[in-house]
This record gives sequence, C-alpha cells and structure tokens, in this order.
Amino acid sequence: VFTQGLKELGRKRAYEFFKDRENEMITATVHRVLEDAYILGIGLDYDAYMPKKEALPTEVLKEGDEVKVYVVKVEETGKGPKVFVSRTNVGIVKRLFESIVPEFKDGILLLHGVAREAGVRSKVCVASTNPNVDPIGSCIGEKGRRIANIINELGGEKVDLIAYSQDMEEFIANALSPAKNLNVSITDEKKKEALVIADDENLSLAIGKKGINIKLASKLTKYTINIKTLRDINAEINK
Repeated sequence: VFTQGLKELGRKRAYEFFKDRENEMITATVHRVLEDAYILGIGLDYDAYMPKKEALPTEVLKEGDEVKVYVVKVEETGKGPKVFVSRTNVGIVKRLFESIVPEFKDGILLLHGVAREAGVRSKVCVASTNPNVDPIGSCIGEKGRRIANIINELGGEKVDLIAYSQDMEEFIANALSPAKNLNVSITDEKKKEALVIADDENLSLAIGKKGINIKLASKLTKYTINIKTLRDINAEINK
C-alpha cells in the first residue's frame, strides 16, 4: 500500500509538473518513431505523443534527435500524465523569440502577433517600448545570429519580421512585406476590409506563392485584404 501510494504521489506530481508547462516550449528527445506519430522523451521518465502531422512537413525525425516542442495539452490518467506536443503550433514561434531575444523578457520588445504556415513561412509582428531600440534589428541580432537560430529551430522556415503600427493602413502595408510601394485604404472598418493597390512588380510579391503572403498578412492584421493594380481599377471604372 505504501509503495502504491508513493507511485500515485509521483504520478500526481508529474502531472502537475507538465500541466504547469502547458502552452510552453520544452526540449524533447525522439524515443520511438511510429507509423503515424513520434514518441518523445520529456523527462521524469515520461513520454509525449506527437502525431506526424504536428511535425514540420520539411523534417523527418529519427531516434535520438533532440527537438524543441510546444506543449499543447496535458491530461491526467491512472498511469500518469498524457502529454501532447507539436512543432507546427504557432505558439512555438512565439516561445522561440522569447527565449532567443532577451529584450522580450525585459519588456523592451513586445510581440503583437504571429501568423504561420508551418514549414513554409511565419510573419512575426514586433514593437519596441523604447524609441532607441529597433525591434526588427534586435530580433535579427548581431550578424543575423538570433534570427538564424530561430529559423534553424524551425527547420529552415522563412520568417518575416513585421513592424507593428497603430495606423492600420501602415500595418497592413508592413504585413504584406516583402512587397513595397503599396497604397492601402480601409474600405470597411466595421467588417475589417481593406483595399491594396500595387504596381505590377509588387503585386505577385504581395500575394506570394500560392497566395501564402496575403493569407498570412490577413491573419496577422485580422483584415480581409483585397489587392488590385491600377490597371484593374481603371478597367472597372471604364466598364
């Protein structure tokens, strides 16, 4: 009975330990590779479960690999905590920036939002509480080391750093980076709709491959973005 009580106490404490780490990033080791999932060692002699669809589409993990994962959910069971983790969750991008760029912990930088197409591209919106600190430069780091570390942890996923602006038209233009020279106007503030006019050179950049760029910009700004060229608008007027 005493031994059973100790085991139950250990399971309870392990559950509390991992429950406290829900929505946080931890380091895990690949223990087993199943047909549709990875079993990852996460400490305290417990494993986490990660479906392969929660791994990055660009990576194939093997036994012994160490990876950063995001703790999505922790359930209590009779055999101890059941921990579900992910590498595609948008939360891991936030935690990587917070762990690699110390200005976030110091309160000098603020992370306003992240939009992500896992394995392809992320857009990360940042701002500075200190006018003398450049938020984008701080995230890039000396010789690009900070952003390189983040991209490496994300398996080579592209990361666009977006400067936050309270001016929504400016914010939308920033979010559509790397496109430039965009004319943005809010067409319906209540419905959160905006019209963007781009020249031929920047139209395809603003839309992005398979529409990824404009899709992520929409997610980041929470605006429906319609994009046209001046030629399109003139053609509509002359109809």
